[in-house]
Amino acid sequence: MSTKTEATPGPLDTVKLVLAAAVLIGGIVGYYWFEEESLLLRVIGVLVGLGLGMLIAFQSTQGKELWRFIQGSRVELRKVIWPTPQETMQTTLTVFVFVLIMGIFFWLLDMGLGAIARQVTGGGG
Repeated sequence: MSTKTEATPGPLDTVKLVLAAAVLIGGIVGYYWFEEESLLLRVIGVLVGLGLGMLIAFQSTQGKELWRFIQGSRVELRKVIWPTPQETMQTTLTVFVFVLIMGIFFWLLDMGLGAIARQVTGGGG
């Protein structure tokens, strides 16, 4: 019987996540604080804040779990059998035809119900 032990987040992890959020928010605030600077420098500041925030967040238990999840997702993504271009085109055309048919159906239904409503209410116009 194998049991999987999970690391429980501690107070240090909370500090790391709060610090990561503060760094990210600092980058965003800096973008607006230094509005007289060039746009390129302000965007670089936001990206640096985002990068540092992610780096700090990935050091926490939750960040490490997220990173493992991302890696597992990439493995699963490689296992997907993607449709061929011909299958993609056939599916796209099928969807377009179905949408066209349903559009015509709802247009005719709307016209019929509108005519019935005009007859019942005696509305002209």
